[in-house]
Amino acid sequence: SMPVIKLCPKLILEGTRLTGKTDLALALNESSRITGVRKYRYHSPIVSAEWNGFTRDPYGSSLINFDAAHAKPAMEAYRLWISLFELYRHYSWIIDRFHLSTQMWQAIYRKRRYRFEWLESRLAALGFRLVFCWRDPSSFAEARQRRLKISSNPSQYDDLTLFIREQQILKELVKKSIIPSLTVDATDYPIDEQVDYIADWLEATGGLNATETAPEPKRKLMPAFRRLGEGSWIGQQSRIANTL
Repeated sequence: SMPVIKLCPKLILEGTRLTGKTDLALALNESSRITGVRKYRYHSPIVSAEWNGFTRDPYGSSLINFDAAHAKPAMEAYRLWISLFELYRHYSWIIDRFHLSTQMWQAIYRKRRYRFEWLESRLAALGFRLVFCWRDPSSFAEARQRRLKISSNPSQYDDLTLFIREQQILKELVKKSIIPSLTVDATDYPIDEQVDYIADWLEATGGLNATETAPEPKRKLMPAFRRLGEGSWIGQQSRIANTL
């Protein structure tokens, strides 16, 4: 029989709403190229900073949109998450929004700036990768119409200019991050093509295995793939990354 190969990718999906992050996270978690070949469905972890566990309100405070009263427990939660990732470094982790979404949201809506260098250095040491889910600004209206058919909180999609602003700030945060990143165009490309594109990147750059790097790296870990709109990689033209 074929030997079982353990894959330990660690992915953070970032992007504003309506960019398909959650659907992509679920698809990545089911992909044999990402989490390994399985004979049955398995509960590999997907976690999210969007979980609103600080209050009873169904749309209450999360690690992204917490108020001042929950700032301390929010930072404690981030410390607990990174400690857990370090303890379970030889496992796959897929995160649907994390610290960059916190920085973006708090800067725009709370006028507060949070520094996460301490967190990023530890995430980078574990081999985490960033996937920035980007959408053409002109396509948000169409995406909203699809979402309104299933949303239980439709009012959050009233002002699409907020989404465009959020996306621009997230783009800058991804660019400044020391974590290797890949931008995926979620405008028209189906989920399966996005999954394959990400898998190609991880395979080519060693992103499917746990690292033993010490925390506080002395140099930035730069992505081996070019960013959105910067041309081809590995000798092949990228369909997804060259739409800008």
